[in-house]
Amino acid sequence: MSPFRARVTAICSALPGAEVSDPWGRPEGSPGHDAWKVGGKMFACIGAVQRGVSLKTESIETAQMLIDTGVGTKAPYFHRSWIHLPEDVAEDELRHRLRTAYGIIRAALPKKVQATLAPLP
Repeated sequence: MSPFRARVTAICSALPGAEVSDPWGRPEGSPGHDAWKVGGKMFACIGAVQRGVSLKTESIETAQMLIDTGVGTKAPYFHRSWIHLPEDVAEDELRHRLRTAYGIIRAALPKKVQATLAPLP
């Protein structure tokens, strides 16, 4: 596991109800995908080839603002409300963006599902 993938795993695995899967399989010689989900809905994804992490933002406008300010780039293969953060992103920025992405998806889950999740640490 790369150091960056380990950083993302450490942050995401501490979020209540967050689970990782590899829905697309592992290409030959690749570490595969890490799709982080809560309630079955994805909030972040590390690709099998491209370095960095793609994650959900609040809106297309938020994503564009983060792209314009150089925080990230457009996330390939995802909706325009997603951005891609490079591996060299600052630790506090990475943690903030992953927790925000998680919170967006968690808040959109049905109330019954939300009730089963522990509060954020």
